[in-house]
Amino acid sequence: MKAQQDRADNVLLRAENESLKSDNYRLQAAIRNVVCPNCGHAAVLAEMSYEEQQLRIENARLKDELDRLACMATRYGGGRQPSMASALGCLPAPPPLLMPPLDLDMSVYSRHFTDQSSVMGCGDLIQSVLAPPQQITAGAEHHDASSYMGSMAPVPEQDRQVVLDLAATAADTLAKMCRAGEPLWVRCRGASSEVMVADEHARMFSWPVDGGKQGGGSAAAAAARTEGSRDSAVVIINSITLVDAFLDANKWMELFPSIVSKARTIQVINHGAASGHLGSGALVLMQAEVQFPSPLVTAREVVFFRYCVHNPEEGTWSVVDFPAEGFQLEALQTSSVVKCRRRPSGCIIQDMPNGYSRVVWVEHMEMVGEEKPLHQVFKDYVTNGTAFGATRWVSLLQRQCERLASELARNIADLGVIRSPEARTNMMKLSQRMITTFCSNISASGSQSWTTLSESTEDTIRVTTRKNTDSGQPSGVILTAVSTSWLPFSHQQVFELLADEQQRCQLEILSNGGSLHEVAHIANGSHPRNCISLLRINAASNSSQNVELLLQESSTHPNGGSLVVFATVDVEAIQVTMSGEDPSYIPLLPLGFAIFPATNPSPAATSASSGNGGESSPGNPDEPASGCLLTVGMQVLASAVPSAKLNLSSITAINSHVCNAIHQITTALKGAGASRAEPASVGGSN
Repeated sequence: MKAQQDRADNVLLRAENESLKSDNYRLQAAIRNVVCPNCGHAAVLAEMSYEEQQLRIENARLKDELDRLACMATRYGGGRQPSMASALGCLPAPPPLLMPPLDLDMSVYSRHFTDQSSVMGCGDLIQSVLAPPQQITAGAEHHDASSYMGSMAPVPEQDRQVVLDLAATAADTLAKMCRAGEPLWVRCRGASSEVMVADEHARMFSWPVDGGKQGGGSAAAAAARTEGSRDSAVVIINSITLVDAFLDANKWMELFPSIVSKARTIQVINHGAASGHLGSGALVLMQAEVQFPSPLVTAREVVFFRYCVHNPEEGTWSVVDFPAEGFQLEALQTSSVVKCRRRPSGCIIQDMPNGYSRVVWVEHMEMVGEEKPLHQVFKDYVTNGTAFGATRWVSLLQRQCERLASELARNIADLGVIRSPEARTNMMKLSQRMITTFCSNISASGSQSWTTLSESTEDTIRVTTRKNTDSGQPSGVILTAVSTSWLPFSHQQVFELLADEQQRCQLEILSNGGSLHEVAHIANGSHPRNCISLLRINAASNSSQNVELLLQESSTHPNGGSLVVFATVDVEAIQVTMSGEDPSYIPLLPLGFAIFPATNPSPAATSASSGNGGESSPGNPDEPASGCLLTVGMQVLASAVPSAKLNLSSITAINSHVCNAIHQITTALKGAGASRAEPASVGGSN
C-alpha cells in the first residue's frame, strides 16, 4: 500500500512539474512579445528618446486611422450614394467634450480623444454591449408587420422607387438644415440649442408630397403647429455602431429609454449596399411612441421612414426620418395619443479620433389634427419645443453612450459587494430596466388612463391603476400617483438634494424614519452622481434575518435634466444578480424623480406649484425666471390579487403622500438656500 501511495504521489508531482514548465515557457514567450498598450508595438525596456516615442505614437495613430477607413470602405463602399454637402462646417466648433471623459483603462479605452498618444477606440467596443447587428430579412419584417397590417405590405414593390427618391430628397434637406444658419435658426438666450423659424423653413424647403395639397390643404398646413430645433454633441461611440442602433428598433429604445417608449420596424424597404446587415442606403418603415416623464404631457405617436446614407468623401453618416404618407397605415394609428408628422429631420454623424463621434441633431415635428389641451405648467415648455427638442435627444444619447462605455471599463473601482464583471453587468442591466419601467409608468402612454382627484385646474396630481400579471413587476393591482410642479430652484440644486441618500433621509416622508447605508457602488459616468448604488435600509423593523435593500440609480446632464430612481429589492434577488444569472424576472416597483431645467411657465403655474410648497419667482413677473420642473412618481402594490377592487382610502393615502413629499422637498430647498445666503448677509452687515 505504501508503494502504491508513493507511485500515485509521483504521478501527481510529475503532472505538477509539467504544468509549471508550461507556465514558465508561456511567461517567457509573453516577456519576449510584450506590446505597448499605447501604440501597439513591441515594448522596449531600455530608455527611449522623447522624439522616438512621439514618432512611434504618431505612426500607430496613422496606421489605426488607415485600417479604420479601409474597413469602412470594404463594408459600406458598394455603390455610389447621392453626394451630400458637408453639414458640419457651419456650426461653431464644440469643446473637446461637453462632459469630462471617463477614467478608462488605456488598454481598453482612450481617455482623451484629442490626445494623440492613445490610439485605441473605445466606441468600437460598445458594439459588444449593444446587441450584435442582426441580419434582417424583408420576409421576417413582413411577417412582423402582419399582426397589424395583414398579409399586405404597407409599401408595395412598385412604390419602392418612389420612397427611395423621397429618401434622397430628405437626406439632402437634412444636410442643408444642418449647414444653414440665420435666418433659419435662431439661438435662444442661455440655451445650447437653436430654434427653427417656421416661415423661413417653408420658404427655403418644399416637400414633394405636399405638392398636391397646396390648393385646398394649404390653410390646414398653415394652421398646423410645428416644432423645430437643432443641437450638437460629442458622444463616446463610433458612427457604425450608432447607425446600427438607429436602424434596430430594440437598440434604439435602449439608447433612449426615457424618450422612446415603444418602437417597431414595420417593413424593410431597402437593405442598403452592404450585404448581410443593414448598411448605407438602408430604408425602413418604423412606428414609435415618444414620451415625456409626466402624465401631464400626452405621448406622441409617429409612423415614419428612416433612411441611412454614408458619405465617404466627408466621412459622415446621415440618419434621416421623413413622413410616411399615402400608404396603408390606418390600422397602425392609436386614438389615445397625439398624432405627429415627422418632417425631414434626424442626425448627421461624423467620426472623430479614438471611436468618438460628433452628432448634429435636427428635430422637426408637425402636430396632426387637434391637440389635447396642455396643463398650464407645461404649456410653454411643450409649445416652444423643449419637451421633445433636439437638446433632450442629444443629451440622453451622450449620457447613455457614457453609461455603455462605463460598462466595459476596466479600471473603474466598484465599491462594496460587486466582485466580478458579470455581477457588475447584471446590476447595470437591472438598474436600466428599473429606469425604463419608471419612465414608462409615469408617462401618459397610450396604454394608460390618468385621472385627477381635484376639480381645480391648477392641481397637477394624476392617479392611475393597472392590473399586472407580467414578470419583472409585482403581480397584482398597482396604484401610481404622479405630480409635476415648477420650482424656483436650479435643476442641479434639486438633483443634489434628491440624489444624496443622506439628505433625502432627512425628508421624513421619503425615509419612513430609517437611514440608508451604501453597500455597493457602480460609477457609470464622469459626474460623481452618475452612479448605481445598493443601499441597506437601516430601519427599526429590520433584523439580521430580515434585511431590506434599495437599488438606486441617479443620472444627470447639464442640459438634458436628471433622474433619481429607486426600488426595494430583497437579498435573494441581489444574490441571484451577483451570481451572474438572468435578473430579468426580478420584480421591481420603482419610485423616483425627474428634474428638467425650465423657465417660469406663467404666474398661474407658479401659483400652482406654490400650493404644493413652492414659491413665486421674485423680480419682474414679465421676465422668465430660471427654475426646474420636478416630477414626483410613486407606486404601491395595492393588492397582490390582480382581480381585486381598489378602495378609496388607498388612493387618498398615496395622493396625500405625494403632496407631503413635494412640500417637504420645497421646504428643504428653501432652508438650504437660506443657509447659503446667511453667511453673505452677515458679512455684508460687518
